[in-house]
Amino acid sequence: MRIALLSDIHSNLEALRACLAHARERGVERHAFLGDFVGYGADPVAVVEIVAEHAARGDLAVKGNHDEAIGGSTAYLNDTAAEAIDWSRGVLGADHRRFLAALPLALTEGDAYFVHASAAAPERWDYVDSPIAALKSVAAADTVYTFSGHVHDQVLYHGTPAGRMTAFRPQAGVAIPVSLQHRWLALVGSVGQPRDGNPAAAYAIADLDAARVTFHRVPYDNLAAARKVRAAGLPAALAYRLERGI
Repeated sequence: MRIALLSDIHSNLEALRACLAHARERGVERHAFLGDFVGYGADPVAVVEIVAEHAARGDLAVKGNHDEAIGGSTAYLNDTAAEAIDWSRGVLGADHRRFLAALPLALTEGDAYFVHASAAAPERWDYVDSPIAALKSVAAADTVYTFSGHVHDQVLYHGTPAGRMTAFRPQAGVAIPVSLQHRWLALVGSVGQPRDGNPAAAYAIADLDAARVTFHRVPYDNLAAARKVRAAGLPAALAYRLERGI
Protein backbone atom coordinates (compact mmCIF):
# COMPACT_ATOMS: atom_id res chain seq x y z
CA MET A 1 0.00 0.00 0.00
CA ARG A 2 1.26 3.45 -0.93
CA ILE A 3 0.59 6.11 1.69
CA ALA A 4 1.27 9.81 1.26
CA LEU A 5 2.86 11.42 4.33
CA LEU A 6 2.03 15.12 4.58
CA SER A 7 3.05 17.36 7.46
CA ASP A 8 3.25 21.06 8.34
CA ILE A 9 0.77 22.26 5.74
CA HIS A 10 0.37 25.53 7.65
CA SER A 11 -2.72 26.86 5.89
CA ASN A 12 -1.03 26.73 2.47
CA LEU A 13 -3.80 25.62 0.14
CA GLU A 14 -1.77 25.89 -3.06
CA ALA A 15 0.98 23.64 -1.71
CA LEU A 16 -1.48 21.09 -0.32
CA ARG A 17 -3.39 20.80 -3.57
CA ALA A 18 -0.15 20.37 -5.51
CA CYS A 19 1.06 17.57 -3.22
CA LEU A 20 -2.28 15.76 -3.27
CA ALA A 21 -2.33 15.87 -7.08
CA HIS A 22 1.30 14.70 -7.22
CA ALA A 23 0.49 11.78 -4.90
CA ARG A 24 -2.62 10.85 -6.85
CA GLU A 25 -0.59 10.62 -10.05
CA ARG A 26 1.70 8.12 -8.28
CA GLY A 27 -1.07 5.76 -7.27
CA VAL A 28 -1.30 6.69 -3.60
CA GLU A 29 -4.05 4.74 -1.85
CA ARG A 30 -4.04 6.39 1.58
CA HIS A 31 -2.90 9.57 3.27
CA ALA A 32 -1.43 10.35 6.66
CA PHE A 33 -1.59 13.99 7.74
CA LEU A 34 1.04 14.57 10.41
CA GLY A 35 -0.13 17.80 12.02
CA ASP A 36 0.25 21.57 11.86
CA PHE A 37 -2.55 22.11 9.41
CA VAL A 38 -2.97 25.73 10.51
CA GLY A 39 -0.70 28.67 11.31
CA TYR A 40 1.47 30.92 9.11
CA GLY A 41 -0.60 30.76 5.91
CA ALA A 42 -3.79 32.42 4.67
CA ASP A 43 -6.10 29.44 4.04
CA PRO A 44 -6.73 27.65 7.37
CA VAL A 45 -10.41 27.02 6.64
CA ALA A 46 -9.86 25.32 3.27
CA VAL A 47 -6.92 23.28 4.53
CA VAL A 48 -8.72 22.03 7.65
CA GLU A 49 -11.76 21.11 5.57
CA ILE A 50 -9.64 19.08 3.13
CA VAL A 51 -7.91 17.22 5.95
CA ALA A 52 -11.24 16.61 7.71
CA GLU A 53 -12.75 15.21 4.50
CA HIS A 54 -9.86 12.80 4.14
CA ALA A 55 -10.12 11.77 7.80
CA ALA A 56 -13.84 11.09 7.35
CA ARG A 57 -12.94 8.69 4.53
CA GLY A 58 -10.53 6.77 6.76
CA ASP A 59 -7.24 8.56 6.19
CA LEU A 60 -5.02 9.25 9.19
CA ALA A 61 -4.59 12.63 10.88
CA VAL A 62 -2.73 13.62 14.04
CA LYS A 63 -2.46 16.90 15.92
CA GLY A 64 0.41 19.38 15.65
CA ASN A 65 1.41 22.11 18.06
CA HIS A 66 -0.11 24.87 15.92
CA ASP A 67 -3.37 22.92 15.77
CA GLU A 68 -3.38 22.66 19.55
CA ALA A 69 -2.62 26.37 19.90
CA ILE A 70 -5.91 27.25 18.19
CA GLY A 71 -7.72 26.21 21.34
CA GLY A 72 -4.90 26.74 23.81
CA SER A 73 -1.95 28.91 24.67
CA THR A 74 0.46 30.60 22.26
CA ALA A 75 2.87 31.61 25.02
CA TYR A 76 5.60 29.27 23.78
CA LEU A 77 5.35 30.44 20.14
CA ASN A 78 7.38 33.30 18.74
CA ASP A 79 5.54 36.57 18.06
CA THR A 80 5.08 35.90 14.34
CA ALA A 81 3.66 32.42 14.89
CA ALA A 82 1.40 33.65 17.68
CA GLU A 83 0.05 36.45 15.48
CA ALA A 84 -0.79 33.95 12.74
CA ILE A 85 -2.59 31.70 15.22
CA ASP A 86 -4.58 34.65 16.58
CA TRP A 87 -5.59 35.59 13.01
CA SER A 88 -6.55 31.98 12.26
CA ARG A 89 -8.81 31.86 15.32
CA GLY A 90 -10.77 34.70 13.80
CA VAL A 91 -11.57 32.85 10.57
CA LEU A 92 -12.00 29.25 11.72
CA GLY A 93 -15.50 28.14 12.59
CA ALA A 94 -16.69 26.03 15.50
CA ASP A 95 -16.60 22.82 13.43
CA HIS A 96 -13.00 23.47 12.41
CA ARG A 97 -12.01 24.08 16.01
CA ARG A 98 -13.72 20.90 17.19
CA PHE A 99 -11.97 18.86 14.51
CA LEU A 100 -8.54 20.20 15.50
CA ALA A 101 -9.21 19.74 19.21
CA ALA A 102 -10.31 16.13 18.76
CA LEU A 103 -7.26 15.03 16.77
CA PRO A 104 -5.10 12.38 18.48
CA LEU A 105 -1.46 13.10 19.25
CA ALA A 106 -0.33 9.86 17.60
CA LEU A 107 -1.65 6.81 15.79
CA THR A 108 -0.29 3.32 15.22
CA GLU A 109 -1.26 1.20 12.24
CA GLY A 110 0.49 -2.09 11.59
CA ASP A 111 4.26 -1.57 11.55
CA ALA A 112 3.97 2.24 11.44
CA TYR A 113 3.64 4.98 14.05
CA PHE A 114 2.43 8.42 13.00
CA VAL A 115 3.15 11.52 15.12
CA HIS A 116 3.83 15.21 14.57
CA ALA A 117 6.90 15.55 16.78
CA SER A 118 8.70 12.95 18.93
CA ALA A 119 6.98 9.73 19.92
CA ALA A 120 8.87 9.90 23.22
CA ALA A 121 6.50 12.62 24.48
CA PRO A 122 4.12 13.76 21.71
CA GLU A 123 2.48 16.35 23.95
CA ARG A 124 5.79 18.18 24.53
CA TRP A 125 6.42 18.88 20.82
CA ASP A 126 10.11 18.01 21.07
CA TYR A 127 12.12 18.27 17.86
CA VAL A 128 13.70 15.16 16.37
CA ASP A 129 16.84 17.00 15.32
CA SER A 130 19.62 14.53 16.08
CA PRO A 131 20.33 10.78 16.04
CA ILE A 132 19.87 10.71 19.83
CA ALA A 133 16.44 12.33 19.56
CA ALA A 134 15.55 9.91 16.76
CA LEU A 135 16.56 6.94 18.92
CA LYS A 136 14.32 8.13 21.76
CA SER A 137 11.41 8.52 19.37
CA VAL A 138 11.69 5.10 17.72
CA ALA A 139 12.17 3.42 21.10
CA ALA A 140 8.93 4.98 22.34
CA ALA A 141 7.05 4.18 19.14
CA ASP A 142 8.20 0.54 19.23
CA THR A 143 7.37 -0.01 15.57
CA VAL A 144 9.48 -0.61 12.49
CA TYR A 145 8.56 2.75 10.98
CA THR A 146 8.05 6.11 12.66
CA PHE A 147 6.75 8.94 10.50
CA SER A 148 6.80 12.54 11.73
CA GLY A 149 7.27 16.19 10.77
CA HIS A 150 7.65 19.31 12.93
CA VAL A 151 11.23 20.18 11.89
CA HIS A 152 10.33 21.28 8.33
CA ASP A 153 13.16 19.15 6.97
CA GLN A 154 13.51 15.85 5.13
CA VAL A 155 15.73 13.32 6.88
CA LEU A 156 15.67 9.54 7.11
CA TYR A 157 17.11 7.94 10.26
CA HIS A 158 17.85 4.23 10.35
CA GLY A 159 18.92 1.90 13.11
CA THR A 160 22.39 0.36 13.23
CA PRO A 161 23.48 -3.04 14.59
CA ALA A 162 25.01 -1.14 17.54
CA GLY A 163 21.59 0.13 18.56
CA ARG A 164 22.11 3.70 17.37
CA MET A 165 20.48 5.83 14.70
CA THR A 166 22.18 7.25 11.62
CA ALA A 167 20.88 10.19 9.58
CA PHE A 168 20.56 10.02 5.81
CA ARG A 169 19.70 12.93 3.51
CA PRO A 170 17.34 11.65 0.81
CA GLN A 171 17.34 12.75 -2.80
CA ALA A 172 13.96 13.82 -4.12
CA GLY A 173 12.24 11.19 -6.23
CA VAL A 174 14.64 8.36 -5.38
CA ALA A 175 13.06 5.34 -3.68
CA ILE A 176 14.92 4.17 -0.58
CA PRO A 177 14.67 0.56 0.62
CA VAL A 178 13.51 0.41 4.25
CA SER A 179 13.95 -3.20 5.33
CA LEU A 180 11.85 -4.67 8.13
CA GLN A 181 15.13 -5.80 9.71
CA HIS A 182 15.87 -2.25 10.92
CA ARG A 183 13.99 0.57 12.58
CA TRP A 184 13.38 3.74 10.61
CA LEU A 185 12.29 7.29 11.35
CA ALA A 186 11.29 9.51 8.44
CA LEU A 187 10.98 13.27 8.80
CA VAL A 188 8.78 13.94 5.80
CA GLY A 189 9.35 17.69 5.39
CA SER A 190 6.90 20.57 5.22
CA VAL A 191 4.16 20.84 2.61
CA GLY A 192 3.39 24.46 3.35
CA GLN A 193 6.57 26.12 4.63
CA PRO A 194 9.90 24.58 3.53
CA ARG A 195 12.95 26.18 5.11
CA ASP A 196 15.93 24.76 3.23
CA GLY A 197 16.21 27.39 0.51
CA ASN A 198 13.95 25.47 -1.86
CA PRO A 199 10.36 26.81 -1.90
CA ALA A 200 8.95 23.61 -3.45
CA ALA A 201 6.52 21.75 -1.21
CA ALA A 202 7.88 18.66 0.54
CA TYR A 203 6.23 15.35 1.39
CA ALA A 204 6.95 11.63 1.15
CA ILE A 205 5.32 8.41 -0.04
CA ALA A 206 5.78 5.17 1.86
CA ASP A 207 5.16 1.94 -0.01
CA LEU A 208 4.98 -0.39 2.97
CA ASP A 209 4.27 -3.50 0.89
CA ALA A 210 7.45 -2.94 -1.10
CA ALA A 211 9.34 -1.61 1.97
CA ARG A 212 10.52 1.65 0.46
CA VAL A 213 10.09 5.36 1.06
CA THR A 214 10.38 8.11 -1.54
CA PHE A 215 10.78 11.76 -0.60
CA HIS A 216 9.38 14.34 -3.00
CA ARG A 217 9.61 18.07 -3.75
CA VAL A 218 6.68 19.56 -5.62
CA PRO A 219 6.82 23.00 -7.26
CA TYR A 220 3.63 25.00 -6.79
CA ASP A 221 2.46 28.60 -7.10
CA ASN A 222 4.28 29.79 -4.01
CA LEU A 223 4.08 33.40 -5.14
CA ALA A 224 0.28 33.24 -5.15
CA ALA A 225 0.36 31.77 -1.63
CA ALA A 226 2.67 34.60 -0.55
CA ARG A 227 0.35 37.23 -2.05
CA LYS A 228 -2.52 35.78 -0.02
CA VAL A 229 -0.47 36.08 3.15
CA ARG A 230 0.16 39.76 2.48
CA ALA A 231 -3.45 40.40 1.51
CA ALA A 232 -4.63 38.85 4.77
CA GLY A 233 -2.48 41.27 6.75
CA LEU A 234 -0.31 38.53 8.19
CA PRO A 235 3.35 39.30 9.00
CA ALA A 236 5.35 40.05 5.85
CA ALA A 237 8.08 37.66 6.98
CA LEU A 238 5.70 34.75 6.40
CA ALA A 239 5.18 35.76 2.78
CA TYR A 240 8.92 36.21 2.28
CA ARG A 241 9.54 32.73 3.66
CA LEU A 242 7.15 31.22 1.10
CA GLU A 243 8.81 33.15 -1.71
CA ARG A 244 12.33 32.07 -0.76
CA GLY A 245 11.80 28.77 1.05
CA ILE A 246 13.80 29.88 4.06
